[in-house]
Amino acid sequence: MVAGLLAQGCGYVGSPLPPLANIPTAVTDLTAVQRGSRIIVHFTPAGTTTEGRLLKPPLRFDLRIGAAVTPFSTEAWAAAARELPPPAVHNGLAEIETPSAPWTGRDVTLAVRAIGSNGKESAWSNFVNLTVVPPPPQPAGLKAESTAEGVRLTWQPGPAGAPANFIVLRRAAPATDFLPLGSTDQNQYLDRTAEFDKTYTYLVQRVLDLGEGRTAQSELSEPVSVTPKDIFPPVAPRGLRAVAAPGSIELSWDANSEPDLAGYRVYRAAPGADFQKLADVGLVPAFSDHAVEAGKTYRYAITAIDHAGNESGRSATVEAAAQ
Repeated sequence: MVAGLLAQGCGYVGSPLPPLANIPTAVTDLTAVQRGSRIIVHFTPAGTTTEGRLLKPPLRFDLRIGAAVTPFSTEAWAAAARELPPPAVHNGLAEIETPSAPWTGRDVTLAVRAIGSNGKESAWSNFVNLTVVPPPPQPAGLKAESTAEGVRLTWQPGPAGAPANFIVLRRAAPATDFLPLGSTDQNQYLDRTAEFDKTYTYLVQRVLDLGEGRTAQSELSEPVSVTPKDIFPPVAPRGLRAVAAPGSIELSWDANSEPDLAGYRVYRAAPGADFQKLADVGLVPAFSDHAVEAGKTYRYAITAIDHAGNESGRSATVEAAAQ
């Protein structure tokens, strides 16, 4: 009885499993771009086999660049393509830079395949086609100026006839990464989203449109930093009106539209005297002056004040005789 149980426990159920191929999974996100005099390549290394098993280190890469040919043949391209040095891998992303000069004026094709520790090769990655051109001119003379509308960036237009398409990048402290902010076909850009008393650093890059979705980038400009300060007063109020009423003179005016408006300041000149500050009022564009004497004529003017304490020029003067 015991022997029968042991025999049953040692039995094997099912067909034997086929041996694992242990072939690395192919890269699917290869990208390449020309930046200045360099071709920069990125991709995510595969970490598993085609059967979903983890790859054993070390993992090598066969990254190649060669002339684009039509009709395309993988075998012919691979045989003639130039192998590039091993890429550096940081935080799961492989990167390599190679000089663009040997390929200037030509269309090239790049691809990569992984090679496992057992020597087995993955399939080729997606193929990337690139048109290599002389290095696009690097934007120079980048300046940043704080204005009432935002941070205005300006830079030199570059050589005559050079295409003028630019990408503006910004880093807002305390962040460490630059993010795309906008694009322009002029040698200036207004950052309307910048906030006062925050530090920003800007870069500009020229981009050439080569057609068929292909582009070439210049080297990034030298960075420039600025901390915008609010030194810009509101506009002077308009439409000031003065109407005499029993025991008071009623003032009203058109409301200012600045988003940082804090209120208004009322100035009054008694007969034969200069203007003196009479009162500070809130956002309601109206004021009642009860400190008047019947029969006397008073002159008034209004200014606007923002939250930074900047005061506008005075409005047009009006006058009214107290009843």
